[in-house]
Amino acid sequence: MSPRGLRALAAVAAAAACLAGPPRPALAAEETPGALRECHVAGFRNGVLCGTVRRPLAPGQAERGSIDIHYVVVPALARRKLPDPVFFLAGGPGQSAISLAPQVMGLFARLNNRRDVVFIDQRGTGRSAPLACKDPEDETLAEQAEPERQQRLIAQCKATLLKQPWLKAESDLGFFTTTIAVQDLDAVRRQLGAARIDLIGGSYGTRVALEVLRQFPSTVRRSVIDGVAPADMALPASYSTDNQSAFDRLVEACAAEPACARAHPQLRARMVALLQSLPREARAQHPLTGVEESFTLTRELVLGAIRGALYAPALAAALPEAIEAAARGDYAGLIGLSATQGSGKALRLAMGMHLSVVCAEDLPRLAAATDKPGSEFGTAFAGIYEKACAIWPRGAVPPEFYSLPKSPSATLVLSGGLDPATPPRHGERVAKALGPLARHLVVDNAGHGVMTIGCMRDVIFRFIDAATDAEALAVDAGCIARVPRPPAFVSLRAAQAKASEPAR
Repeated sequence: MSPRGLRALAAVAAAAACLAGPPRPALAAEETPGALRECHVAGFRNGVLCGTVRRPLAPGQAERGSIDIHYVVVPALARRKLPDPVFFLAGGPGQSAISLAPQVMGLFARLNNRRDVVFIDQRGTGRSAPLACKDPEDETLAEQAEPERQQRLIAQCKATLLKQPWLKAESDLGFFTTTIAVQDLDAVRRQLGAARIDLIGGSYGTRVALEVLRQFPSTVRRSVIDGVAPADMALPASYSTDNQSAFDRLVEACAAEPACARAHPQLRARMVALLQSLPREARAQHPLTGVEESFTLTRELVLGAIRGALYAPALAAALPEAIEAAARGDYAGLIGLSATQGSGKALRLAMGMHLSVVCAEDLPRLAAATDKPGSEFGTAFAGIYEKACAIWPRGAVPPEFYSLPKSPSATLVLSGGLDPATPPRHGERVAKALGPLARHLVVDNAGHGVMTIGCMRDVIFRFIDAATDAEALAVDAGCIARVPRPPAFVSLRAAQAKASEPAR
């Protein structure tokens, strides 16, 4: 799940016309708007294939109209390709898989030798009836800190979306849930004529993969789920617990690292003191414009910056220094870290789709959640979602959506030991529920999303390419133990200051 909102909420991922294999099932008329066509997608040197599948907005309610689900297929390079394409499932919720495609194709280069790779813009994202809110790129620091601004932006977003031709009523925003989106995905599979597919999903994409396994188990040959976000996790509650755990590990790592321990011996105390001093008036340079601004530094801004940096250990390495500086009144480090979160266009979320998913699937379970709020992170993040979802239409979710399926085929479950959003405790529970055909790998020193790290792309290739489930589950992954944790950043000024302190 993404760490950003409209700052905090928004704030890891082309087939030939004929696929070898069994005869294709007949297609419903709604699923045949046109054959695959050659097209160009920004970021790809060569042409790919584009397709659409027409789907009812509301299953079983034709009077509500239909939408087109867009997808891109990167054709296999080999002439004698294998019949099971790889479907990439984007995160968020709210990311466009097609926008991410150029960035992630490097992970799938070996798989793409003999398999088509398919990127579907899930309903509500990209070009598939998008529910995208205007991205407030030019926000000042003061605007980011204004507590009621986010609510106004969400209300404005909803009003704008309701003018789109694919939405005829406010309740139509409730038809963008994971359960319905997975039925769209299966329609793409049928249109491509693939009897079985391989799934690779990250973050929210793991929830999509689990729902495919629940609804269409016989269609899945292999699954890789990275940073597991099961449907029953009650996101806002678990987020505080998991953020706190990741921050606690950061404090422990600093204490165990001599240079960090010397420079920041009171790291947790500095953090607590900083939070207790908020809100306070502050000045800092805007990290994107360089203009110095006056603003109110709030608890939400500080925790948002810390939460986002924890997603990537390389950024988290700068947190001890940034927290120490902020406690002295220098906020440039924390504000700079906050600007790194989801700044690339491909990583931006369709916030309307994000809310349609979270408000329908996670918020109803918040009151019964058993996850204990973190001592520093508290319930503020859950409060943001509660306010947003109070004005957002909520779709229906079947009770069985929250049950974890038994895996019908080999499934590789991946977790980062330092992940502040989907840590190993979620992957462990899901792997156990999936059963004997699931294997859980934990990269101890990784954050949110591990498939891009070191040897993992080769592990994933060998897992999917293996001839049998048994061979796939036995793939050697010992290389993940060698992934190091980045050492804490210690500035020369901090090191010199500590060296000049009188001995005690």
